[in-house]
Amino acid sequence: KLFVHLVPHTHDDVGWLKTVDQYYYGTKQWIQNAGVQYILDTVIEELIRNKQRKFIYVEMAFFWKWWLEQDEQMRSIVKELVRTGQLEFINGGWSMPDEATTHYQSLIDQSTLGLRRLNDTFGKCGRPRVTWQIDPFGHSRELASLYAQMGYDALYFAREDYQDRQYREYRRTLEHVWHGSDDLDGNRSDIFTGMMQMGYGPPKGLDWDLVGGQDDPIVDNINSEEYNVPEIVEKFQKLAKKYSYYYATNHIMFPMGTDFNYQSAHQWYKNMDKLIAAVNADPHSNVRTFYSTPTCYTKALWNSNRTWTSKKDDYFPYASDPHAYWTGYYTSRPALKRMERVGNNWLQSCKQLDAFALNHGQYETNITRLREAMGIMQHHDAVAGTEKQHVANDYARILYAAIVDCQQVIGQSFVNLAKNLGLEFHSQPDQLQFCNDLNISSCPLTESGHSFTVTIYNPLAHPLNHTIRLPVNEKFFYQVFDDNNNNVSIPAVLIPIPEWIREIPGRPQRPHSNVELVFKVNLEALAIVTYTVRSSSKSTEQSARLIHGKRIDSK
Repeated sequence: KLFVHLVPHTHDDVGWLKTVDQYYYGTKQWIQNAGVQYILDTVIEELIRNKQRKFIYVEMAFFWKWWLEQDEQMRSIVKELVRTGQLEFINGGWSMPDEATTHYQSLIDQSTLGLRRLNDTFGKCGRPRVTWQIDPFGHSRELASLYAQMGYDALYFAREDYQDRQYREYRRTLEHVWHGSDDLDGNRSDIFTGMMQMGYGPPKGLDWDLVGGQDDPIVDNINSEEYNVPEIVEKFQKLAKKYSYYYATNHIMFPMGTDFNYQSAHQWYKNMDKLIAAVNADPHSNVRTFYSTPTCYTKALWNSNRTWTSKKDDYFPYASDPHAYWTGYYTSRPALKRMERVGNNWLQSCKQLDAFALNHGQYETNITRLREAMGIMQHHDAVAGTEKQHVANDYARILYAAIVDCQQVIGQSFVNLAKNLGLEFHSQPDQLQFCNDLNISSCPLTESGHSFTVTIYNPLAHPLNHTIRLPVNEKFFYQVFDDNNNNVSIPAVLIPIPEWIREIPGRPQRPHSNVELVFKVNLEALAIVTYTVRSSSKSTEQSARLIHGKRIDSK
């Protein structure tokens, strides 16, 4: 027999054409008809109606927003649906991450955030066993290795290079074992991998979504002129047999859903119920179908006791067609890409200092905001740079606000850490200012012409030699002192800020703020050091000197 696993699902981008909140609440419908809260509302209602029905969900950023709005009665119902396997979480990260432009630290963090929420809420029943990377534009061996080490049994994706797909179709190797690392012992980095030949949407002719679907529903009233059960059953059987040619076992998987489907889940489930009943009632066919999940499908493949081919390298670059390589996003929206990396730096520093200062969870809310913001940024339309401009602006807004929240934790941690060591920090938390615009050589405090102190933290586990650059007022003279000897200044120079930087749109035009104070610092691992910058209206032999570079003319 040929067994067809029907997998009801929705793919909910954590921002793309609309912002995160616009997608969740369903506003700005003229951009895209999508409201995630309605998907979860109606899916739960339909799962309650029939215990045979199943549904998978991926994006914890949306699910958690929905979960916080539910009363205890609804939460109990959802917990029971999870316990019985009707509702299954797949992937379980805060978003479905990009794999080309992300950093491994942030990938681990966003998975940790989502998986912890699931574990704390649903226990072992909520733990995903399969990851579902159906929409990212190419796939990384490193992420496959990370997922294997996290304990996932399988990885499924839908975007594969068209030539690779064709090659594998006729050799029936769309499903295989991916070796994620040459360095890890044994099979610690190995993960079973499945490529979805038809993409992640429903088979042609079987799209019953109320919003985007245009296919006829199943009419099983034999007395109606619209009666179409034999036609649809025949279509389904042909599709299943054709699809099975590309796979090595007698089990195949049909994804039933696509982007923001199931806003009215009743239409989907009513037609799938009829489809399952009609196909399984045909005594002359060897095709059988049922509700399933990627986890159940993986178990069926495991039970087939088959030896699979293997692969070692990346699935990059991704080409959907000849001359259609999806590689521009490697560098698109570079400012947002940099901001995401800066956000990761702040998050790691914030977590470390919070732990060192023994804050005992007092500021966990602030840290969690940055965790969630960074989880959103890993989405394959966020850091990738494939979103609309107003969505990119919203990502930047969310991330900046969360960074500011974490900076409050850092300031308080400096004070508490010093107190724990019997020392006194030079400033109170509300007096600390962070220079968040140094990428455009702007910092109001350092440009004021007053003396100031600079606290620097090295979050790395090894010593660091770093060059500090701070914009200052050129009408004053400056000396830099470390905390070892307040009588002898350390070497420092003044360097003119290039005109093209001074004229960056949005950069404040402060009088005489045309130079940077530059000095080197040596930091031990996980060290906190403080430097004092003293300004004066008079120059001394130890004052930082203004130096000019020589123009190099191209020949």
